[in-house]
Amino acid sequence: MNETRVPASRQRLATALDHREPDRIPFDLGGTETSGISVVALENWLRFNGIRHEPVGIFSLATQLGAIDEQVLRRFGVDTRCLRTRPAAGHRHVLHEDEHQRFFIDEWGIRWRMPKPGGHYYDIGEFPLGGCTSVTDVERHRWPDPDDPSRYAGLKQEAQRINEGSGAGIVMERHTGGIFETAWWLRGMDTLLMDLALDSPVGQAVLQKVLEQKLAYWDHALTEVADEIVVAAEADDLSSQNGMIMSLEMYRRHLKPLHRQLFSFIKSKAPRAKLFFHSCGSVHDLIPDLIDLGVDILNPVQVSAAKMDTAALKRQFGRDLVFWGGGVDTQRVLPFGTPQQVKDEVRRRIDDLAPGGGFVFAAVHCIQEDVPPQNIQAMWEALRER
Repeated sequence: MNETRVPASRQRLATALDHREPDRIPFDLGGTETSGISVVALENWLRFNGIRHEPVGIFSLATQLGAIDEQVLRRFGVDTRCLRTRPAAGHRHVLHEDEHQRFFIDEWGIRWRMPKPGGHYYDIGEFPLGGCTSVTDVERHRWPDPDDPSRYAGLKQEAQRINEGSGAGIVMERHTGGIFETAWWLRGMDTLLMDLALDSPVGQAVLQKVLEQKLAYWDHALTEVADEIVVAAEADDLSSQNGMIMSLEMYRRHLKPLHRQLFSFIKSKAPRAKLFFHSCGSVHDLIPDLIDLGVDILNPVQVSAAKMDTAALKRQFGRDLVFWGGGVDTQRVLPFGTPQQVKDEVRRRIDDLAPGGGFVFAAVHCIQEDVPPQNIQAMWEALRER
């Protein structure tokens, strides 16, 4: 297989993150949990390129993303690499199935299920803290152990291997969803939002427990690899297609103080790394708060959502934020457009977001299994032309 290895990948990424124009726009595919590609789409794309390949492994069980191997990353000039910790030694995802579904229970006690036949992803089937009525109930839950050293075994060596072997920029990933996101996975979305509206101590206790887990995780992980990484990635899906899931007042009252504590801690442990924050949807109204919290990188620019025009966002916030993603719409254009429409979309988004640096190319979100390989190829070719 012909390879296009770019030893300058780490520097290219760092230059863009410093709001300067690199030799070419950095390309991310699979460098984060939110910029990957479905195992089916990846297999189709490899076949389209005539790449003989062993069956593609799974990067993320719940979302069924494919594991992209190093040869493929080099072949397509990907400038990022994802670094993750392991599950605790005492917990492995064990798949079960019955007549109707496959399922597994994660270390938080959350049951994830996928229907059969015809299932595409694992969705949450049970909220383990949904019935909690007291803080004591929350305390009694069997919480993961973030201090288990087996999680971090070999992490530094893996980071050094990536830096020495690929020359790519490392993104250190979180170990679970965001604070709000993980809390509602445990509690249920409707229940947690009611908790916040009613100032329920139960909801606050769940949020605080998740924050404690995250602080311990980042403490251990960054002790190992702070000097090896370019980006530390956090997330919290706070918006829908048309606006925020909750009011700004509710966010500022209940979640912003927790984000401030978490983000400040990450920055104190890894002062040279850039802080990446993922939130889908229409996050326009939240952006000033994210900048206030010290977020360096916004992911994604969901171009089809309300008030997420790429040119306007670059004018308003381009001095303060790096835009990571938004290179091509994944709701309509990439799955349903023609290759030419994909190329036109990529060129438009690059023209809006790339001038002056501060842009890392990726699709808006993970590439799904219904995306034709011709369109993935068109996306990549349009990027390489710029």
